[in-house]
Amino acid sequence: MGMVGVQENGHGEMGLSSISLGTKNKYKRMDSELSDDHDDDPSHNHYQEERGRNIRKYVFACAVFASLNNVLLGYDVGVMSGAILFIQEDLKITEVQQEVLVGILSIISLFGSLAGGKTSDVIGRKWTMGLAAVIFQLGAAVMTFAPSFQILMIGRLMAGVGIGLGVMIAPVYIAEISPTVSRGSLTSFPEIFINLGILLGYVSNYAFSGLPAHINWRIMLAVGILPSVFIGFALFVIPESPRWLVMKNRVDEARSVLLKTNEIESEVEEKLAEILLAAGSGNADKSQEKAVWCELLRPSPAVRRMLVTGFGIQCFQQITGIDATVYYSPEIFKGAGIEGNSKLLAATVAVGVTKTIFILFAIIFIDKVGRKPLLYISTIGMTTCLFSLGFSLTFLGKGEIGIALAILSVCGNVAFFSVGIGPVCWVLTSEIFPLKLRAQASALGAVGNRVSSGIVAMSFLSVSRAISIGGTFFIFSAISALSVVFVHTLVPETKGKSLEQIELLFQDNYEFQGSEVELGDVEHLVQKQ
Repeated sequence: MGMVGVQENGHGEMGLSSISLGTKNKYKRMDSELSDDHDDDPSHNHYQEERGRNIRKYVFACAVFASLNNVLLGYDVGVMSGAILFIQEDLKITEVQQEVLVGILSIISLFGSLAGGKTSDVIGRKWTMGLAAVIFQLGAAVMTFAPSFQILMIGRLMAGVGIGLGVMIAPVYIAEISPTVSRGSLTSFPEIFINLGILLGYVSNYAFSGLPAHINWRIMLAVGILPSVFIGFALFVIPESPRWLVMKNRVDEARSVLLKTNEIESEVEEKLAEILLAAGSGNADKSQEKAVWCELLRPSPAVRRMLVTGFGIQCFQQITGIDATVYYSPEIFKGAGIEGNSKLLAATVAVGVTKTIFILFAIIFIDKVGRKPLLYISTIGMTTCLFSLGFSLTFLGKGEIGIALAILSVCGNVAFFSVGIGPVCWVLTSEIFPLKLRAQASALGAVGNRVSSGIVAMSFLSVSRAISIGGTFFIFSAISALSVVFVHTLVPETKGKSLEQIELLFQDNYEFQGSEVELGDVEHLVQKQ
């Protein structure tokens, strides 16, 4: 059935291409014959090099533009850590209102993420990003002019929906347009931009903190509207995802996008055939296809493994306390003994700089070293730093040594987060699901992420009052130790495999940990289904 579907949807040449997806592909043989003729042709070689450079720049630009929504999330997280000090002073809000204001963004963004899966399957990946930016802009504008806590909350709710939409769709889009060899690095971009946004938020706090309390926090929040202006421009530059176009039977448009994003022209037809096979015969006969949500709610063993891996890694990313560290770093440093708003905000900027710099290590190594080694380094390092932070806050008091160890531990924690679980979490959840489930399963993972983030952000102050800030970080350290076990047991290595090949890692007849997938196996997978 899968083969018939490909021939029906892909026109004549697709049928040829789909006969073999292994190393004996007809297009490759034709290309190798042609390339022999061109080996000694300098002008042809120059053309290929120039084309390769242009395509790399184009894909890079697409990944950057698609990640701009994540600047909004990062900025909101970073700026609120300082703005809340002045909102409390200006609007006279209680500690519970403070927790709700900070944490509600994550809870509400899960509704955006849930809606994002279906929305992106209907209107496309690209226009879902545009919708996210518009909703966030409206929310940020309402917050900027809010005269009371109630109006501030309305703006916060709108911003949360926009952020939820944007956060789940960017990694899916980038994974679907990226060449296999650089997919890990490019899919890490959203995490870089979250970090950049956090740093900009911290800098904004520091820059505007000298203004009167009834004005400064409004300016801090208003600056967050600016990135979404660039998103509007981006929508006219970036293409739609070729995999989404195939799902909509727009095969010629998908081929056109693949030609723009793949350096080796001869591989385009093979890749298109692979995508058509992964889309399966559902394109030919929708009535025979299980509804996506039905398949997610009653999954096959392979899909269940994917869901446990994707949902689990997203939850661990947040319940290890990264948002508490970022949102409440002024509170943490105050507990360590640093005094004065400007000193607190300056120490927080150091955290933002560290978090942003270390994400670059992930970008460089994720496609060279692999996903799993980075996750090991990250989770073990975070466990150590969270424990040392708990130790310094509990046993060292407010002396210089305590302050130094607290700053070092917080910076170390965010550094290890950025090297591994921060970006790799989003890379994995955009890679491991089959095409027809990818958007909505990724949305489910983003929901787990946002719920975990919201629970941590909304309970941190209360738990800290009950068992101390140091005690809270001992708990985060224990959870982080569990994440090391989770990575070892349930996360496969996906480096260097196409999205269609990764699906095989979760099948019953493959060894789950560390299994290798042959290039020709994708056809076997789809025929088996």
